[in-house]
Amino acid sequence: MLYTFIVNTLLSGATVIIHYEVLYRLAVKLPSVTVRPRFRILLGVFIILLAHIVEIWVFALGYYLMINVDGFGALVGNFNQSFLDCTYFSFTSYTTLGFGDIEPSGHIRFLTGLESLTGLVMITWSASFLFLEMQKYWPKK
Repeated sequence: MLYTFIVNTLLSGATVIIHYEVLYRLAVKLPSVTVRPRFRILLGVFIILLAHIVEIWVFALGYYLMINVDGFGALVGNFNQSFLDCTYFSFTSYTTLGFGDIEPSGHIRFLTGLESLTGLVMITWSASFLFLEMQKYWPKK
């Protein structure tokens, strides 16, 4: 259980750090991009989407490593133990979509819940950031 806590903490921490760095660098660099403000926002959206994808892959790597080490549990159902299936499961967990075709068992269940919570926070953080950026360029009435 201690190893599960350590792995979960490292994966969530890495995700938060990645997200923070991307948003920080966007906040610094986006105003100096010499394109129309509309396109600055679109650029920000695409960069943030890429950050989310990287974060999902970080969790997928965690799942892949955990299912291949005894004692962490397994992913069962429509799952063939591949990294690609771990990535699919990570996408559905991070976005809290949760189709249910793959189910965690054992200690790996805690990572699934933590990934959903982390994904929710990262997505709302992104939305807040983009809202504040958009307000800078909206016409004032």
